[in-house]
Amino acid sequence: MTRLLELDQLLVQLKQQYRNSQKQSLEQFEALANEWKTEVGGSSFVAEKTRHPAYKKIIQMGPVVIPFLLRELEEKPTHWFEALKAITGANPIQLEQRGRTKQMAQAWLKWGRENGYEW
Repeated sequence: MTRLLELDQLLVQLKQQYRNSQKQSLEQFEALANEWKTEVGGSSFVAEKTRHPAYKKIIQMGPVVIPFLLRELEEKPTHWFEALKAITGANPIQLEQRGRTKQMAQAWLKWGRENGYEW
């Protein structure tokens, strides 16, 4: 019985650590995303957007940002496609969807749902 109680307490601690980690990751992502949007948001050059240091840092954060990126795509589609592709190795965008931001976003959102992501 004592061992079961210890395991239960450990589980509570791990869940709290996970929530704290998620919160920190979200805060870091939001700061980087805001920097990116402020500095290149008005640009029509995708290459300029994807080469920005904040964009690269978001990619370096890895899979933890996938739900954040998907939420961003759902709320206001913008060029998170290369970041998602770099992090996941996937590319759900069909040839006929290229250049159509809303359709590209829908393809990624569908991919996210099919792969069990929640945002």
